[in-house]
Amino acid sequence: MRKITAAVFVSLDGVMQAPGGPDEDTDSGFTAGGWVFPYFDEATGGVMDELFERKFDLLLGRKTYDIFAGYWPKQGADDPIGKLFNSVTKYVATHGKQKLEWENSQSLGSDVVATLRELKASDGPELLIQGSSDLIQTLMEHDLIDEYRLLIFPVLLGKGKRLFGDGTVTQALKLMEQRTFPNGVMLASYVPAGELKTGSFV
Repeated sequence: MRKITAAVFVSLDGVMQAPGGPDEDTDSGFTAGGWVFPYFDEATGGVMDELFERKFDLLLGRKTYDIFAGYWPKQGADDPIGKLFNSVTKYVATHGKQKLEWENSQSLGSDVVATLRELKASDGPELLIQGSSDLIQTLMEHDLIDEYRLLIFPVLLGKGKRLFGDGTVTQALKLMEQRTFPNGVMLASYVPAGELKTGSFV
């Protein structure tokens, strides 16, 4: 059984769009791209190093795949993350006809949900989502995410693609890990914890 983990950079108001640079994703006129950069230091980098020490394959939406494929293969064999990302299998949600030319890349096919159910039931490393906001919404709608590993940044972006969008399944979550860093960034790791319970103070 394989686990699907969504490792996400997210603002305090829930936006995950274009954390890495101003031109990363300008959909709907988003102009705040690169909001992670001022906060990325040794501590937050260490959190990512811990994540990449786990055995994993990448699970990517097409837009994130194209960004990664245009960057990581060019970083050279001495770049540890580039070397790692080049070597792992990349499973890509894509409906386009353009070839997936980055080494070890595979399309998830026309029925992404069915393919992911099969992958989850198989043996193999963790399936790690990076970015891929549209794909995350699909996975949440079908209750396929096993862990949300969030780096929460102390910024309010106001608008943009949100982690918990309209496809979010109503459910409870259990906090498995939390850390705070001097720059105000927080790590919070959650796993699904069954149905949402409600009550009343009346």
